Amino acid sequence: MGNTYGYIRVSSCDQNEDRQLIALRELAVPARNIFMDKQSGKDFNRPEYRKMVRRLKKEDLLYVKSIDRLGRNYTEILEQWRILTREKGVDIVVLDMPLLDTRRGKDLMGTFLSDIVLQILSFVAENERSSIHQRQAEGIAAAKAKGVQFGRPLKPLPDNFYEMCQLWKAGKITGTAAAKACNMPLSTFRYRANS
Repeated sequence: MGNTYGYIRVSSCDQNEDRQLIALRELAVPARNIFMDKQSGKDFNRPEYRKMVRRLKKEDLLYVKSIDRLGRNYTEILEQWRILTREKGVDIVVLDMPLLDTRRGKDLMGTFLSDIVLQILSFVAENERSSIHQRQAEGIAAAKAKGVQFGRPLKPLPDNFYEMCQLWKAGKITGTAAAKACNMPLSTFRYRANS
C-alpha cells in the first residue's frame, strides 16, 4: 500500500474549502499530503495539482470530495483520470460518488462501470460550468439593462478636459500635451475622449 493523498479545489480565494478539508481529515490524510488550489476548474494547469501529480506513485491513493473539485472540463477530467489510474497506477476515490472508487471492481465489469459513471459525471461537471457562465452573462445583461454600473466609478473630469479634447481632436495639440494639461495618463485621456 502506498501513500494517501487528498486534493482540494475552490474556484476563488473567497470560497471556503472547509467542507473538503474536514472530509479529508476524517480519512486521516496526512496534512503534508493535502494539496489545494484556489482557481477555476476549467483546466488542469494548477500549481498544487501539478505538484501532487509529480509526487503520486504506483499504489498511492488519492481522495477527492467530488468530481467537479477535480475539474470541470469533460475531456481533461477523463484524460487526467486515465493518466492517474492507468499510467501512474494510482487509486482514486471520489467521496461523494462511491461508484468512483478504483480500489473496487478491478475486473473488467468494475472498470467498465467506473468508466461509465466517470464519463457521466465529467459531462455533468462541464455542463454545470457552461451553465454558470450562461447564468452569469444573463445576470450581467439584466443588471446593465436596469442601469447597474460595473467596475470602478469614473473620476470626475477636470474643468479643462473638454477644451483640451477639442484642441487634440482638431490636431492643434498632441494627445500627450492634452493629457498632461488635464493631469491624466495618456491612455485615460484617450479612453475618456473617445467614450
